[in-house]
Amino acid sequence: MRLLLVEDEIDIQHFLKTSLEEAGYQVDAAIDGQSAQRLAADHLYDILVVDLGLPDQDGIGLILRLRQMGVKAPVLILSARRSVDDRVRGLEQGGDDYLTKPFALAELLARLRNLLKRNSPAGSEATRLRVLDLELDLLRREASRGGELLQLTPQEFVLLEYLCRNAGRVVTRSMILDKVWGMRIQPDTNVVDVHIYRLRGKVDGKGQQPLIRTLRGVGYVLKDR
Repeated sequence: MRLLLVEDEIDIQHFLKTSLEEAGYQVDAAIDGQSAQRLAADHLYDILVVDLGLPDQDGIGLILRLRQMGVKAPVLILSARRSVDDRVRGLEQGGDDYLTKPFALAELLARLRNLLKRNSPAGSEATRLRVLDLELDLLRREASRGGELLQLTPQEFVLLEYLCRNAGRVVTRSMILDKVWGMRIQPDTNVVDVHIYRLRGKVDGKGQQPLIRTLRGVGYVLKDR
């Protein structure tokens, strides 16, 4: 799940970004409205978290502009504004949920899960990915093969989700770096190979039919048949 976080308080942004990534989200962070609009124009997000007190514009105005741009992803509003009128205005102007500061991380994560489930167009099936006997639960951030739960790290889950969404198609190392790590690391790093090696050991272990294949000099493909 790819998430856009719009928060101008650096300490809060860093805490939330780290916590959300540990929960299995792929997070892009923006410090103001203009940065958020540029990111939204370049990427497709599953959900947004938007603080109202931004330095260059009001968060409500940003949400309205994102809706005008065609962004349909649910928006969780964060704000220190606690009055009923503020909450009603936020929900009427494009927000899907409203959480006041300070808040508990567990509640924020629960609200995100509920928004994703509620806005899933095809019910529970849209929150799951299946490739042969491999299944991913996108809300619980869990993967299983043959009914047995796989013990994946959050980054391994994001990588496996990307492979599953592209099952049967070859993905290059550069594509994986861009979509999974957001090109935040050097392109000549071996981080992709290391994660694929570890992931293959968990997904294709115990004598099961191999699903993750390496095409030397090209990239990787998750077998779908």
